[in-house]
Amino acid sequence: MTRGDTSHRPLPGRRAVLRGSLAASAALALPGAAASPVFAAPAQSLSGRPRADWGVQTGAVTAGSALVWVRSDRPARMVVETSATESFRNVRRRQGPLLGPGTDFTGTTALHGLPPGRQVHYRVVLADPDDPRRTGEPVYGTFRTAPARRRDGVRFVWSGDLAGQGWGINPDRGGYPIFDEMARLDPDFFLFSGDTVYADGPLAETVALPGGGTWRNIVTEEKAKVAETLAEYRGNFRYNLLAPSLRRFNAQVPSIVQWDDHEVTNNWYPGEVLADERYTERRVDVLAARARRAFGEYFPLDSVRRDGEGRIHRVVRHGPLLDVFVLDMRTYRNANSPGTQTSDPQGVLGAEQLAWLKRELARSRAVWKVIASDMPLGLIVSDGADVEAVAQGDPGAPLGRELQIAELLRFVRHRRITGTVWLTADVHHTSAQHYAPERAAFGDFAPFWEFVTGPLNAGAFPASALDGTFGPERVFVKAPERGNVPPSEGYQFYGQVDIDGDSGELTVRLREEGGAVLFTKVLRPGLVGQ
Repeated sequence: MTRGDTSHRPLPGRRAVLRGSLAASAALALPGAAASPVFAAPAQSLSGRPRADWGVQTGAVTAGSALVWVRSDRPARMVVETSATESFRNVRRRQGPLLGPGTDFTGTTALHGLPPGRQVHYRVVLADPDDPRRTGEPVYGTFRTAPARRRDGVRFVWSGDLAGQGWGINPDRGGYPIFDEMARLDPDFFLFSGDTVYADGPLAETVALPGGGTWRNIVTEEKAKVAETLAEYRGNFRYNLLAPSLRRFNAQVPSIVQWDDHEVTNNWYPGEVLADERYTERRVDVLAARARRAFGEYFPLDSVRRDGEGRIHRVVRHGPLLDVFVLDMRTYRNANSPGTQTSDPQGVLGAEQLAWLKRELARSRAVWKVIASDMPLGLIVSDGADVEAVAQGDPGAPLGRELQIAELLRFVRHRRITGTVWLTADVHHTSAQHYAPERAAFGDFAPFWEFVTGPLNAGAFPASALDGTFGPERVFVKAPERGNVPPSEGYQFYGQVDIDGDSGELTVRLREEGGAVLFTKVLRPGLVGQ
């Protein structure tokens, strides 16, 4: 099927999947949530048997493989059954790992030998490790494998920033409603662009709203303080899965996930020692190792092991039309500083990651090369008097971390690499920037676009100022006039990308919660810069 510019498509054959997912992974009974039927306890259960109340997820989806994730409430054997139809008439069964306390009862099972460009239906069964006949209720999900044919087209959504600035799961709003809205677009995958949790952002049960009224948060023990221990970081990732809308979304849409700062603590960098009195463990390297392990446990990743080892940066190939280059602007960065260095080989990516990115971009044969950046390039993001992102505020020649980005942009131009598009989140507003050498202090690059979106459910903030070094022009922006605007006032954003299988055109739509399309840009394939 060729995908054009339609904003909505039917969800073929998913009703039965959703019924099973809702029945098997309905919300847990939580203090303060009983008033809302959305957060009621499961209607049916099998007493004393393993339960998968946290739902299922898929990731690392290729044309022929995928990872399926689940969490049990007790020791269990993970079993995954797949079928080409939602009736599960013909089933292929795969035995997964034993789930235990070493991974906080989470685990993944790899699926191989899948057909390309097809809908795959699956169910996860948790079995008592001492008696395999004792199994819990199956939890259902579905996903589409990456296409082998160009004409199939691609659709995905992206955003970031979930449960930040004191705005958590509010049962009065149904939790995180933006996920139900994104699911209705039937995307092939979701690019989760960092700040997947706010481990440094404790929640209060109630928050007074600026215009009157009260925001209510579901609060767990781990969300009542900043995360420091491994158990507390795990609890932060587990917290978001209390929202039924996110569990429904995960059961339908695979994810490509990256991290930014709030998975650990605000604006962190390697080697930092915190002055924040809320922390008893102030060595960021210790905190980051614990957060990274929890991150690897709670997402279906093939590049990060359950012990946290591995790497977050990677390239995800999604058929002949699209490669996604997932960056990690945290692990290898240098210390935040005013950014005035005239030499900065480490920069925000580190020398090894920069070399990897150059190599993979040059090797890519995909029509479009999406660079998934957890921080924007030309928007000024500060850490007090220091630079938190890339742009350092001086519109002149590149300095500090800008030098590394200049090297990358020069490489793309000189190698005549086509189809690069930068997608990011982080700044809690939405905008579109076009970068052009004729407007720039540094001119040795080809024009390109950067699109910003988010938050998913967090405080919204005014638009960031631009740095002129790479010649950005802000073509569109929507942002509030004051800081930390609650989600109940709007300004919650996500982006939609469609790549047409016939023309190869890539269309970006910036959307706001509620369904409105705020801005649309169509890019043509095969051009060095546009």
